[in-house]
Amino acid sequence: MRGLAATAVAVLRTRLELLSNELEEEQLRFAHLLLYAVLALSFLGLGVVTLTLFVMLLFWETHRLVVVGLFAVLYIAAGIVAVLLLRARTAARSRLFAASLAELQKDHEQLTSR
Repeated sequence: MRGLAATAVAVLRTRLELLSNELEEEQLRFAHLLLYAVLALSFLGLGVVTLTLFVMLLFWETHRLVVVGLFAVLYIAAGIVAVLLLRARTAARSRLFAASLAELQKDHEQLTSR
């Protein structure tokens, strides 16, 4: 009985270590994604502002109101698309702890088959 309990504790410890490693990897991956997203959005934002000013100055004498209106519609449409994509991504299931759950399922199957 002691041997069985010791084995169960060892298996549980191994699974918890795997779970801990997966959590640490996911945190690190999320931190990198967040950093890259902030950098990308910052530079893209600066590029969009610069391009908008360039086009507005290019058409300042002839069609400045049309250009400002077109950019406003473009930005609103891009914002709506971004919100829809964000909603779709947040609705999708996460695969966090997939390896741990698979290992626990294997353990369960091995224990119940005996």
